[in-house]
Amino acid sequence: FSLGSWLPALPGLGWGWALLDALLQGLVGACAVSVLCSLLKVYLYIQCLNRPERRADKEAIGAQRALLEPLHVLLLTGVLAMVGARVAALVVLEFSLRAVSTVLSQGKGAHSTRLYLLCQYSLGCGVSCALTFLLEGAPHRSCNLALAAALAALLALQCRRLARHVCTLYELHSRQRYCGLCILLLADGHRVPHLLRRALAVAFAVAGLAAVQLINRDFLSAAEAARFWTPLTVCYALLVVYMQ
Repeated sequence: FSLGSWLPALPGLGWGWALLDALLQGLVGACAVSVLCSLLKVYLYIQCLNRPERRADKEAIGAQRALLEPLHVLLLTGVLAMVGARVAALVVLEFSLRAVSTVLSQGKGAHSTRLYLLCQYSLGCGVSCALTFLLEGAPHRSCNLALAAALAALLALQCRRLARHVCTLYELHSRQRYCGLCILLLADGHRVPHLLRRALAVAFAVAGLAAVQLINRDFLSAAEAARFWTPLTVCYALLVVYMQ
């Protein structure tokens, strides 16, 4: 059920609206990854600024890439649009298990930033998977996806502007106490990882539930589901034991 259901049935029209829905869904996931990258960029830039020995890293993070970031969003949108719901669900479950295993074995310290960097594609798949589940059977699916994509793009744009502002003016504003935003980051910038950790925990919790439901809907009986989940659970358990 999408915007195409309002229009007369024409050859190929349904396929076109399905492609549009997939692209909008992929765009929402790509924007979520863009928000994560922008906030990580802000945090890492501030951390490098506070350490003189990491000046080279600060310059690399602060370098302006006017074309690379939009290109990254476009490519990720295309990739997420091509990935099926079941594949995205498996990606979400696999990364969720690895993330939990990493947190349990290594704690929440130095490896948390690396985990944020590794979760980007899985986050996009998780958002796409959650949207597939939440909008399944919705009467105005295309309109809902268009609204979600617009809001996600606006949020991603604002976060990108924040990262650009920090990389350009934070060093000056933090010394002169001139900008309220930079003063806020100076006081509470260390809390950015905690904010990201909570947001990602909620996102992957919702995506995990959606992934299980999307996978189970393809089974006709509980026996078929058991034949699928039993070896998968055993493999994941062995993976956790190996990583521990």
